[in-house]
Amino acid sequence: MVQLAGLVVEGVSVGGLETCLCVPEYKLAFDIGRCPPRAVAMPTVLFTHAHVDHMGGVVHHCATRALRHMPPPTYVVPRVNADAFGRHFDVWRELDGGAMPHQVIPLAPGEETLLRPGLVAQAYHSPHRAPCQGYVLFDEREKLLPELASASAETLVERRKSGLPVTSQRRSPELAFTGDTTIEGVLGSPDALRARRLIVEVTFLDQRVSREKSHSMGHIHLDDIAEHADAFENEALLFTHFSARYGPEEIVRRLDQGLPQHLRERVTPLLPRR
Repeated sequence: MVQLAGLVVEGVSVGGLETCLCVPEYKLAFDIGRCPPRAVAMPTVLFTHAHVDHMGGVVHHCATRALRHMPPPTYVVPRVNADAFGRHFDVWRELDGGAMPHQVIPLAPGEETLLRPGLVAQAYHSPHRAPCQGYVLFDEREKLLPELASASAETLVERRKSGLPVTSQRRSPELAFTGDTTIEGVLGSPDALRARRLIVEVTFLDQRVSREKSHSMGHIHLDDIAEHADAFENEALLFTHFSARYGPEEIVRRLDQGLPQHLRERVTPLLPRR
């Protein structure tokens, strides 16, 4: 569990093995590779792509919630995967005999869905070996127009009666999650780069896997982050999806050595469990 600019994020993400990140305040998770116990409590899951280490635990998640008499979950899935996602559940219903009720919201890059009042998820394209998309979560609310900050209640009532605006809709990116991608996927999303919090995969940290090889596998190398350090406007960043070849101490050391200080001080690594 980590604190990311006041927001709790918990879960696991190891490249090629499993990714599942829970955000309890928002009552959602990003991806479910193996469905850790904490994820069962999350009623909404946003899937980035259909690789097994990111989607393999979805049936377990759905069936366990049904077993515990919890409300059916909602799954936001890439629109390109929606049909196959439905067939996947059809097969498991035939095998398991359970109903496995759930709702599916297909979403394509550029499309958005309302997760709850005031919280909107928008998908964006994340280049990877399989169709993949990241998500930006926006806080959306009505705020009083600045010029009316000192206006009296009577003035506001009169403006409303006359049909004049009193508020405007403000939208701020609070949390972004890249999914598996290349650095181009992050740089191509201005909202992700300016979100208050950014969860970004950084799979490879040294020359045991070169930048070129990393890119060919659809992943980010630490050198990519360092090269574009000034592009990240985020208050806090969570680095995830490290290759299993790196232990906790080496991850910290590589980040300390490879990142400029102005970025390193905002970065928290999601370290693998021992």
